[in-house]
Amino acid sequence: MRARKEPRSRKRRYRRRLRSRIILSFVLLGFGLTTLFAFATNYARNRVEEAIIEDVMNRNISEAARQFEQDPSNVSFPVNQIRAFVYTPDKFEQVRRNRPEWYALKDGITGITGTDELGNQMSYKLAVRKTPNAWFFLAYDMSQASRGEEQFNRALYASVFVFTLFSLLVGWWAASRVMSPVSELARRLQASGGSTQPEPLALHFPEDEVGQLASALDDYASRLTEVVQRDREFNADVSHELRTPLAVVKGAVELLLSKPGLDEKTRARLLRIQRAEQQCTDLISALLLLSRNERGHGATDVQRVAEQLLDAHRTQLGGKPLELRLEGGREMVVDAPESAVNVALGNLIGNAVKYTTHGEVIVRLLDNAVEVIDSGPGLSAEDAARLFERGYRGTHAEHSLGGGIGLSIVRRLCALYEWQVRVVPGEERGVVATLTFSAANVAS
Repeated sequence: MRARKEPRSRKRRYRRRLRSRIILSFVLLGFGLTTLFAFATNYARNRVEEAIIEDVMNRNISEAARQFEQDPSNVSFPVNQIRAFVYTPDKFEQVRRNRPEWYALKDGITGITGTDELGNQMSYKLAVRKTPNAWFFLAYDMSQASRGEEQFNRALYASVFVFTLFSLLVGWWAASRVMSPVSELARRLQASGGSTQPEPLALHFPEDEVGQLASALDDYASRLTEVVQRDREFNADVSHELRTPLAVVKGAVELLLSKPGLDEKTRARLLRIQRAEQQCTDLISALLLLSRNERGHGATDVQRVAEQLLDAHRTQLGGKPLELRLEGGREMVVDAPESAVNVALGNLIGNAVKYTTHGEVIVRLLDNAVEVIDSGPGLSAEDAARLFERGYRGTHAEHSLGGGIGLSIVRRLCALYEWQVRVVPGEERGVVATLTFSAANVAS
């Protein structure tokens, strides 16, 4: 049996491998969790730090206000990094002139950024407590805290990177462990394709998900092998059982035709029986090739086949005003059995003769193709789209015989031999069917 060929050109779509998806999932999970943890840690640290600083500043400024009420000359601030300012009512105007941003503040704690006396950038928290007797300002220098926050953020960024890299390594390891039995299953399944009897796969795997998959594949392979075996036996039986009576018919017809004294009517009927027998034989041969997906070989003269098909159809025209003619007259030999060419070309010519009520049907031989041109009713858009579907009968086939499988067989033969078939509307009317043979199989 001929090995099935892979398509020469295959449209590639980007598909991420399962191993890559597992690794990417680990990386995204590690990055996401680490980033979320870093964000939560930084948020919690800032909140706690601000709460502590504000609590210290509130306690200090409250204590300073209490001491001032008791003794205006005794104001102390026991905490470092704090600069204290106390202004009595006679200095309120000085605050408005020198520190206008402080003058408008209400009681509470406010974060302020600015520059110091030397022009350096600075940030501080300012606690404000304004009483009728004095205004109290506590400025807590946040520069050291900002530097600490920057260092802490850098440490968090490094942690995110390290843990993401660690997630990548863990994902790589986990993907290798998870995909190892799947890859082994694929390797064994691919290696078993060369034998007619599939090798059992489930024996090589434990009873886990991969083992269940291997068992299901074994069951599917067993059922598929049975179907293929039945199909082969059926094809062999059909080939033998159909060819035998056809051979008897062929021999009987040849014997009758060899008798002298036959009248023309009887001879015409016997010749019709002979052509029908040959047509059945060719069709059986072509269907067997298709069922086996096997290319046959031969040296078929396409011109001779076309002439025979046209002669056969001329005898069946009856009174139909239809002219059948062959154009081109060039020699073309195709590397294929005559039965395959006969079935493919015969269906195209037969359809043209069937649907053309008057006018002409022209079979034109080209370099590596055959055109069948008729003057029939033409082709609708729906017919053009579905013409090669199995069982589809065109809009002009209401009263004609047939099951709509002729062109489907032609399409399958073309796929087997890498031929091309095309059916399009004619320029003015009718249909143009083109059967193009593979250039590698044509000797002209």
